[in-house]
Amino acid sequence: MCERQVENMSRREEYEQKAEALLAPIVEEQGFELVDVEYVKEAGNWYLRGYIDKPGGITVNDCEAVSRKFSDRLDEDDFIEDSYIMEISSPGLDRPLKKEKDFARSMGKAVEIRTYRPIEKQKEFSGILTAYDDNSVTIDEDGALRTFDKKEIALIRLKIEF
Repeated sequence: MCERQVENMSRREEYEQKAEALLAPIVEEQGFELVDVEYVKEAGNWYLRGYIDKPGGITVNDCEAVSRKFSDRLDEDDFIEDSYIMEISSPGLDRPLKKEKDFARSMGKAVEIRTYRPIEKQKEFSGILTAYDDNSVTIDEDGALRTFDKKEIALIRLKIEF
């Protein structure tokens, strides 16, 4: 069954999963959280990025320590065919909510949502995250509850107020 799932997976998804499996123990050993792994092409270059976090935030030295160990593991396994640039960084304040733990951590907080297509002539919404499940997200928009199908959402992240 596992082989069949891999066959249906894109090469990008396969690389992300394998990289996450190598990176997760390194990150946990340091006492950090692995937020996300992405394999993307930007300006003609492939990037393998790992986003890490910890309470109080990640430092450059934290990124460097994880990067060195991860680089060694990638050299050992060498599963990515393309040439690529590997980066380890903090996800930043404006990181998107992707995983269940991101939504759980953001319950009761202000979020911004951008949709792929206009809903009632708008594509940007903000409110307090009140509920979520595998298929939907609900926010309180000034006292009115609004529920979105996750497949309609292009981006959801914490709202940053200055």
